[in-house]
Amino acid sequence: MKVRRREHDHELNELVAVGESAIHGRGLFATRRIARDEYIGTFCGPPAKRDGMHVLWVYEGDDEDAMAVGRIGRNLLRFLNHDARCNAVFDGFDLYAVRAIRSGEEITIDYGTGW
Repeated sequence: MKVRRREHDHELNELVAVGESAIHGRGLFATRRIARDEYIGTFCGPPAKRDGMHVLWVYEGDDEDAMAVGRIGRNLLRFLNHDARCNAVFDGFDLYAVRAIRSGEEITIDYGTGW
């Protein structure tokens, strides 16, 4: 079964909303229960040439020839906060739940070392 992509805010609004975060500033919250392994949305925006706020870097290609590709977040996924015990993870620019997420729970990712 092909999953309909969620890239734009009006599509993401079916599943998430921005709210005040206990972690930092604003965060992204589930508006309904999200099942483990469920596709949440795609991080969209123009290409990034350097690091900065709301930039997501992924590595494309195999380990030896991997190339860093960045995007400047322009949709609601730019509000994801860091938690080492995250409940979501990116596969490329697509975000998936790594466990069931309750309605009203903040959706978090692990920014990696240094955070």
